[in-house]
Amino acid sequence: MITLQDAAVVSWPMGKKKPKTQQLTSMSGVGALSGAFWGMLFGLIFLVPIFGMVVGAAFGALAGSFADVGISDDFIKSVRSKVTEGTSALFLLTSDAVQDKVQEALKSIEFELIASNLSKEEEDKLREMFVEEEEEAEVAPAA
Repeated sequence: MITLQDAAVVSWPMGKKKPKTQQLTSMSGVGALSGAFWGMLFGLIFLVPIFGMVVGAAFGALAGSFADVGISDDFIKSVRSKVTEGTSALFLLTSDAVQDKVQEALKSIEFELIASNLSKEEEDKLREMFVEEEEEAEVAPAA
C-alpha cells in the first residue's frame, strides 16, 4: 500500500501550552530525514503561534524554504488549526502512497488525512536541504 520512509508523532495533552513531539527513531536509515527537519517543521507549525512576532520573521523565511520543497503555507495552517490541545497526529513521509487506499484501510479509525504531495524534484530538494544541515552540524566544532 505505502512505503514508509520516516515518521513522527505529535501529542498535545489537555492543559498543556504546547504539544510533545517525537521522531520515530527506528525509522532511521534510507529515506529517513534528520531530526532537524521534524524540529523545524513542528517549530513552524506550533511555536510561531505561541511566540508570535518575536520569532515570526525568522520562521517566515523558513516557511518560504518549506514552500520551495512542496510543504505549503496552506498545509502548515491546516495542521496548526487541527492539531490542538487534546489531539494527536501521526506525520508520515511515504512513497507510493495512494490516499484513497490508505483511507479505506483505516476507515474504522476516526481520523482526518492532511496531505502534501511532493514532486520528485521537491523531495530531492528537501533531502538536500537537511542532508547539508546534518553534515554541517557534524563538522561544527564544539563551543
